[in-house]
Amino acid sequence: MAQARKLQTVSLVDALSATLRERVLDGLIDPGVGLSENAVAEEYDVSRPTAQTAITLLVQEGLLRREPHKSARVPILSRADVDDLFLVRTPLELGVVALLAGRGSLPAGAGQAIDRLSVVDADAPPSVFVAADLGFHRALVDAVGSPRLSRLYAGLSGEIHLSMTQSRWALGRDRIAGEHRAILDALEAGDAPAAERMMRQHLEGARAALAARLDAVSGPAS
Repeated sequence: MAQARKLQTVSLVDALSATLRERVLDGLIDPGVGLSENAVAEEYDVSRPTAQTAITLLVQEGLLRREPHKSARVPILSRADVDDLFLVRTPLELGVVALLAGRGSLPAGAGQAIDRLSVVDADAPPSVFVAADLGFHRALVDAVGSPRLSRLYAGLSGEIHLSMTQSRWALGRDRIAGEHRAILDALEAGDAPAAERMMRQHLEGARAALAARLDAVSGPAS
């Protein structure tokens, strides 16, 4: 008789941080509004240290920012923020597709991520839409098999997700899914130049659309 597996209990900190993360990414906490530890502790009936730890986790993910002696806040991202994100993201992902094309194998989960994105409802919460989009990119990164690379990308994902949430998706579902499919087809063919070219165009299109939407709200970066 097989021994029963034990399930790990989700800690209170993990549960609280997951709830706050979802609220931030769905735009339910207004950017720029302070999120104090006392207010969070009272709202969710947890201790102040629990609230403090959960907020700190989101600060580390880039979903909140905290200045000395002030409450954490959802940052109001600017065009400069988006440009800086893609300054790091673009060469990283170009390197990923070059490596994968050279191997000639399809990343596990990339096709499924495209399928999930293709059926996301128009009225789905922003977090659902963007998670489906980024699922494709994470599948490519994880397929490289480098724990350090995956950790690096995970560290960027929070701000990438937040930027897309605040810009209201920027690109349409069908365009994104189509570009993802073209990149995957190039990887399947082992065509590294085509995969890199398509990924560059995809990321540049996303960067430009995100920047333009954020400019419309906050004004162009000086």
